[in-house]
Amino acid sequence: MEQTICFHCGDDCGTNVITYNDKPFCCNGCKTVYEIFSENDLTCYYDLQESPGAIPKEIEGKYDFLSQDNIIDKLTEFNDGQTQIATLYIPHIHCSSCIWILENLNKLNPNITSSQVNFGKKTVRVTYKAEACSLKDVVLLLSSIGYEPYISLDDFKTGKQNVNRSLIYKLGVAGFAFGNVMFLSFPEYFEIGEYWLEQYKPLFRWLMFTYSLPVVFYAGQDYFVSAYKGLKSKLLNIDVPIALGIAVLFLRSTVDIAFDLGSGFFDSLTGLVFFLLLGKFFQQKTYTFLSFERDYKSYFPIAITKIDNNKTETPIQVYDIKKGDRLLIRNEELIPVDGILINGKAKIDYSFVTGESEAVRKSSGDKLFAGGKQTSGVIEMEAINSVEQSYLTQLWSNDVFSKNKEDGFRNLTNTISKRFTIVVLSIAFIATAYWLFVDPSKAMNVFTAVLIIACPCAIALSAPFTFGNLLRIFGKLKFYVKNASVIEQLASINTIIFDKTGTITSNRKSTANYEGIALTASEEELLKNTLRGSNHPLSRSLYDILDEHNIIPLNHFEEHLGKGIEASYNNEQIKIGSASFVGAQESSVLNTTVHVSTNNTYKGKFTFYNSYRKGLSKLFNRLKPDYDLVILSGDNEGEEENLKKLLPSKTKLIFNQKPDDKLEYIKYHQSEGAKVLMVGDGLNDAGALAQSDVGIAISENVNVFSPACDAILDATKFKQLYEFIKASKGAISIIKWSFVLSFIYNTIGLYFAVTGQLAPVIAAILMPLSSISIVVFTTIATNVLGRKLSKV
Repeated sequence: MEQTICFHCGDDCGTNVITYNDKPFCCNGCKTVYEIFSENDLTCYYDLQESPGAIPKEIEGKYDFLSQDNIIDKLTEFNDGQTQIATLYIPHIHCSSCIWILENLNKLNPNITSSQVNFGKKTVRVTYKAEACSLKDVVLLLSSIGYEPYISLDDFKTGKQNVNRSLIYKLGVAGFAFGNVMFLSFPEYFEIGEYWLEQYKPLFRWLMFTYSLPVVFYAGQDYFVSAYKGLKSKLLNIDVPIALGIAVLFLRSTVDIAFDLGSGFFDSLTGLVFFLLLGKFFQQKTYTFLSFERDYKSYFPIAITKIDNNKTETPIQVYDIKKGDRLLIRNEELIPVDGILINGKAKIDYSFVTGESEAVRKSSGDKLFAGGKQTSGVIEMEAINSVEQSYLTQLWSNDVFSKNKEDGFRNLTNTISKRFTIVVLSIAFIATAYWLFVDPSKAMNVFTAVLIIACPCAIALSAPFTFGNLLRIFGKLKFYVKNASVIEQLASINTIIFDKTGTITSNRKSTANYEGIALTASEEELLKNTLRGSNHPLSRSLYDILDEHNIIPLNHFEEHLGKGIEASYNNEQIKIGSASFVGAQESSVLNTTVHVSTNNTYKGKFTFYNSYRKGLSKLFNRLKPDYDLVILSGDNEGEEENLKKLLPSKTKLIFNQKPDDKLEYIKYHQSEGAKVLMVGDGLNDAGALAQSDVGIAISENVNVFSPACDAILDATKFKQLYEFIKASKGAISIIKWSFVLSFIYNTIGLYFAVTGQLAPVIAAILMPLSSISIVVFTTIATNVLGRKLSKV
């Protein structure tokens, strides 16, 4: 029986053949993936391999070392045997088209689950299934589509990344050749008719041809390679018109001197490549200088608890963690650094790292990876590295946690970048056809100038650099934002919802009174150790108020969000939380209370007296004219009268809201057209933070962190929330002005190019200058915004 091979995966379809566009598929999954490729002008990875030997054997052999386990361990930042994550340096990333291709690797190989580009660092972070795809497979895939990673074994020995100097060498060759060609062209420029010059004119022309060879085939080879691989993968990238312009100039010039039709355009050709490379060099220097890596000590304001030699527990910032430090990780806390489990029962949720939500149990001596979240009580671990801030940043920005919100500027720039090359080529051919009839001598210059002058990079870079610089500025001011799209969303909100406990109230200044049956020494010890494992604001407040007790290993610990905590040690059980949770009658006292029961016997309650954050009233009065304000609290109405005195009139106050109630409230108002900002704590309000258009978690010396939140605001900066929102709106205005400036540049540039008034060499100078000018404009404008923020 003849086999029917699936067009996508290459497997035998058997009897389950699904036909689509006259092509056979073995399942709906393969058909769907093919549809995605078609819609995005991508080909299947298997189509890229024209034959099993499509990737040259020398390239395959070049990366054989990536099969060694010790090399894989050094190159991967996460490796649990099933999922591997590696960040690869790719020097060929230079425009938004590159980003779009590299962030769609999963469409080329289904075993790659996600890929994320850091444009400033020219890296791509790839997550893939280790059982079906190896690191070598990923590198070969990248090489096959024109984005070969730069990997040096010296990096593993020194810990530093070597600098790729190929651009400097190519720039030197192009500059040397350009200078000599210009010198040899002087007789042509001044039309000197001396006998000896006329006699040597053919020699001069062939010397110019000789100088142009290394310029075209060495200095300019990246443009041809990138264009070829793009076309091979059915992608029109920005290098296609540049490569076409270089090729046409070279071929036309060669024909001119071969048939003695003229001196050709070797001066324009070598000058074009030289200035293109010079522009690329200065672009790289500019991007490096304006790098928006947020490695500031004030950024990522979450605390971790360090256990000293005398067993005292001290909160420290994550960047202060050093190798060998003993750390306390509470329930629902993030593991900030790789380490070894020392004490406790670990049940780690690695969804923050891999996207897989199934928790993994670990025992003493096992390795714990940074980014995991403890979900079963308290554990103690020893750090084996110092904290890599950029790694936590990458984890948080992982596409796994995207909310599928519309990212207007990215969608706009992607659309422009994908269609831009087609439009430019069309204009070039139409303009050239016109000049061939009107003045053939100008046709070549017009064709090349149009291909070179038009550039979407200025449009593509305005949003990333504006948002990137503002992210850095926000980080220095202890407002840490996940990514650029959050700033865009923050600028469009019209409704702000606040949680009460731990958000508008301060945990540090709360006091509590106990009413009920006196607790025995063993019950107080169990109460203290149970609270030790929780990150709820009331748990932290009560833990700080209670006297010190010995640390005991709990047999059982479980936290019920919105209800309370239960734990056991030996034969004693305890429940802490709401009245209904511990089995008591609801109290008529309208205050924030925490009830306690032991061994199913109700003991009593702690009554809290809240202290509101400094500047709360002023902040709400500034927000009220522009936004609908809501307090959505899980507590009872005990503080309603105090809040009415503090807050502006018509502020909605809604109490007794469970986590699910908050989520549904936000969802309903979003369906009515509201753009919602939710401000709460990262643990109990995780669902509401995820549902909102922008979710901000307040941090106050606690490692309460949910990947679902979009930003972390240090509690000391709470009163500046209005200024942060205002700055986000300012960033949108800066980007719109950048779009206007870029549009004006392209329109004027194309006008002069089409009318034959622009030489290709001048176009090559102007193209990178346009990108640099937009980057400088956005950076200066956002720095002005930053100075205004820092003065508040």
